[in-house]
Amino acid sequence: MSIGDICAVASALFWSIAVILMRVSGLKVPPLPLTFFKIWVAVLLLMGTLLWEGSPWVLNLTGQDYLRLVVSAVLGITLADTMIASALNRLGASLQALADCVYSPVIAFVGLVMFGEYLSAWEMMGGALVVSGVFVGATRTVEIKKPNDLWIGILLAAGAHIIMAVGILMVRDLFREHSLVWVSTFRFVVAGVVMLFWGALGGRKKLRHLFLGFRTRETWKFMIPMSILGPFLATLFWVAGFKHLNAGRAAIFNQLSTVFIVLLAYFILKEKFTTRKIAGVLLAIAGSLVVAMH
Repeated sequence: MSIGDICAVASALFWSIAVILMRVSGLKVPPLPLTFFKIWVAVLLLMGTLLWEGSPWVLNLTGQDYLRLVVSAVLGITLADTMIASALNRLGASLQALADCVYSPVIAFVGLVMFGEYLSAWEMMGGALVVSGVFVGATRTVEIKKPNDLWIGILLAAGAHIIMAVGILMVRDLFREHSLVWVSTFRFVVAGVVMLFWGALGGRKKLRHLFLGFRTRETWKFMIPMSILGPFLATLFWVAGFKHLNAGRAAIFNQLSTVFIVLLAYFILKEKFTTRKIAGVLLAIAGSLVVAMH
């Protein structure tokens, strides 16, 4: 496996653990304040990394490049992350994993449209195995509270991955040409400032709601590790995977997060582990191995 492959798989693992922690945190903190909390924790960690690297705080980019970064941040972090948290509250971990199946084909399609990137036959075969594995393995293991929550949750999760794909790939050239940490820091700062501005426009009540995560200290034991593993580590490894791989190959390895979520949901959230889930895990692992070996 190449460094890009390792980064993509590591990102999937970090993100999966973060999703489980997000599910637990979401029982007490709504999606908007939860997203706001993890964004600013990630900003602190990324800024600390910038200081450690000795990287400059401002890059000599064009106005168009900065505009692309701003749009990418609003789409891929402010909007998409909030949609994912909202979907997770409605679906639970296992059922959200089913909706996440759109991730690989969406990334591959966006990569094809934006960059003309094609997958090899082996990579397409591996991707098909991974996607079929998550469709087979991700089954409903938590009760849906309201009838509409099922389809609303699936649409939110699927839509979030589409938006996230566009958001990351529209600035992939900047990640490749400049400091990965700096670009990530800029995107998270923009995402946090946009949310803060939105809260301020809504008045004191909405602004107070936005800071709920910072006041709900009993959930910090879940929210802080979630913020370290998800927005910080998973994002850096996720972007590093796209930096070194074409979009489709990186997405196939990222899709393993669905398998990891199913496994973690069983061990941590005590969700039922069925024969279908075992079959799904085996299919997805086989698919990742096919990609890794070719």
